[in-house]
Amino acid sequence: MAASETVLRVPLGSLSQSCYYLPSFFVNSTPNLSFKPVNRNRKTVRCTNSHEVSSVSKHSFHSSNCVLKGKKFVSTICKCQKHDVEESFRSTVLPSDGLSSELKSDLDEMPLPVNGSVSSNGNAQSVGTKSIEDEAWDLLRQSVVFYCGSPIGTIAANDPNSTSVLNYDQVFIRDFIPSGIAFLLKGEYDIVRNFILYTLQLQSWEKTMDCHSPGQGLMPCSFKVKTVPLDGDDSMTEEVLDPDFGEAAIGRVAPVDSGLWWIILLRAYGKCTGDLSVQERVDVQTGIKMILKLCLADGFDMFPTLLVTDGSCMIDRRMGIHGHPLEIQALFYSALVCAREMLTPEDGSADLIRALNNRLVALNFHIREYYWLDLKKINEIYRYQTEEYSYDAVNKFNIYPDQIPSWLVDFMPNRGGYLIGNLQPAHMDFRFFTLGNLWSIVSSLASNDQSHAILDFIEAKWAELVADMPLKICYPAMEGEEWRIITGSDPKNTPWSYHNGGAWPTLLWQLTVASIKMGRPEIAEKAVELAERRISLDKWPEYYDTKRARFIGKQARLYQTWSIAGYLVAKLLLANPDAAKFLTSEEDSDLRNAFSCMLSANPRRTRGPKKAQQPFIV
Repeated sequence: MAASETVLRVPLGSLSQSCYYLPSFFVNSTPNLSFKPVNRNRKTVRCTNSHEVSSVSKHSFHSSNCVLKGKKFVSTICKCQKHDVEESFRSTVLPSDGLSSELKSDLDEMPLPVNGSVSSNGNAQSVGTKSIEDEAWDLLRQSVVFYCGSPIGTIAANDPNSTSVLNYDQVFIRDFIPSGIAFLLKGEYDIVRNFILYTLQLQSWEKTMDCHSPGQGLMPCSFKVKTVPLDGDDSMTEEVLDPDFGEAAIGRVAPVDSGLWWIILLRAYGKCTGDLSVQERVDVQTGIKMILKLCLADGFDMFPTLLVTDGSCMIDRRMGIHGHPLEIQALFYSALVCAREMLTPEDGSADLIRALNNRLVALNFHIREYYWLDLKKINEIYRYQTEEYSYDAVNKFNIYPDQIPSWLVDFMPNRGGYLIGNLQPAHMDFRFFTLGNLWSIVSSLASNDQSHAILDFIEAKWAELVADMPLKICYPAMEGEEWRIITGSDPKNTPWSYHNGGAWPTLLWQLTVASIKMGRPEIAEKAVELAERRISLDKWPEYYDTKRARFIGKQARLYQTWSIAGYLVAKLLLANPDAAKFLTSEEDSDLRNAFSCMLSANPRRTRGPKKAQQPFIV
């Protein structure tokens, strides 16, 4: 590699778990880190550091020249000589007496790896007699992406045998969440801090598709570290961050869940580390408010739920979830709760906090009251009268009883229930969506009784929802004419594959958090034990196919990072259940009282001029 192209890469396999991501770069450092717009159409962030390793003391972000100054937010040089970078790394990170001469010799001889690299022979690192957990940690660390010498995230997949990379070599916001939580649980905090702060800067970047720009608070779906020629000097190169806000994604759908997950991870970082300085930064507080304003903006909708298009979350292809999908509502509620904890009180945010509190109460009531489904509710829907024009109608959404699918009548157990996948006028999506239900438990969007009922339902339908590999992303799959009409005959979402009833091992960590919160960890233990039988032998696939999840997905990537991280988080939480508390939210008494008031209130509203009413202040 030419000297001008050299960027610091840390030989992951040679360092201890606590120092592989250069912690000393955040100590005793001094100049600026700056980002310059490269090209308004390319939407990249460029690192142009001075020749010293540095950190800054003030917090500010200037959009005019994209200069970031953040406390201890440091990066090494992108365009320095290889010798200078390596010597600086060895003299500041590696203790002179803390490593054996043999290890130092290994470091001298070991080539610097590229982002997300595997071993030089093109195969995943041999694990020998290592445990499955040790193998998973090795693979997770091999997926780490570096930007200017600092770890910034993990690539989506590290499949050495894949002939088509597509965008699996990028850092996805949603995909990094289990990776970030795994690192937090392991006590390795800097990679999560870097991820939070760098992605925050991408939020303010100009994003345009066909002359139209989305809301300013939109977070990217993913980003990639690229090496490009330096302006004015083709012999020199530098690294840039190139984000994708959906304008390059399949289907060109903006990622609604990215900003919600970012807020959830930010709160988890503060809870786990005890370091609240990150969430208290002015630029971070501004980022939270931008996301909230985008989500809480007034619109035409009569419901408190977020209205989104198909493909705007984990299910990122056409699957008939447009409208008000449960997954988005659960993440939305969770993000609102987390943001309420982190927002600093000030005069300028009083209206925003009031709107947030009112939305929390309304959303909580709406989901618990109208999305809940059990045998009793099915019978109630079966007896619905339709075309009710009144303010106190029972069938408020004009749901036709004939919509109840035949599979549901025999499928619903006597004990248990779940939150349906979607609700719109004259339409209920009766499918079971795993992530939405599990995160409703984690965030307390579901009541305590409903949360236990959801876990009862999963246990009762274990053979269908878990089978040979946890965990079905949704149930049942769409088949025949329904599949052709709703998916557009999507060849990737064929019945019992991918998003259409496929099994996704990454969902293990959400199941574990939910089970621990409700005091039923044995459910997660059973699922983890089942996954351990084959997930390593199958090379950590992205998803599994068939009704019982017996086949590796026909287009599944191997060494999928969030399959690896999801397993690790599940293992770490089962070993230390108390750690799950930094991911969960408990329903406070004010919310509960406000919810009770809504239940007892008269649903009839008087027509006429709107009267001033005292809003719920939580």
